[in-house]
Amino acid sequence: IEPDGTFSKDRDNSHIIKSISDSKETSFSTFFNETGNGRYVPRAVFVDLEPSVIDEVRRGTYAKLFHPEQLISGKEDAANNYARGHYTVGKEIIDTVLERLRKIADQCTGLQGFLVFHSFG
Repeated sequence: IEPDGTFSKDRDNSHIIKSISDSKETSFSTFFNETGNGRYVPRAVFVDLEPSVIDEVRRGTYAKLFHPEQLISGKEDAANNYARGHYTVGKEIIDTVLERLRKIADQCTGLQGFLVFHSFG
């Protein structure tokens, strides 16, 4: 996938495109949604209490690949304090995160689970 959500023109992707058109339930469509204009958008929600990391994605090479609603950031981080992240700062964005997850899940025909990636540091 190119940074704009299209298939690479440098590679022969005809087998992928044929596979997608032959079956709506491919491994590719598990992780990507096709938009009305033929672009592919990852089924992903990026969340961080601290805005600088998400801002890098918003301004980076792949900024056009993600819908702005999929990139959620708080105003300040939890300062490595679990209680602060859980009870105060994190509590401010949890409703937004859950709503975005609901929207993405509603677009699935047979949701079977979520992949969650978590980082420390």
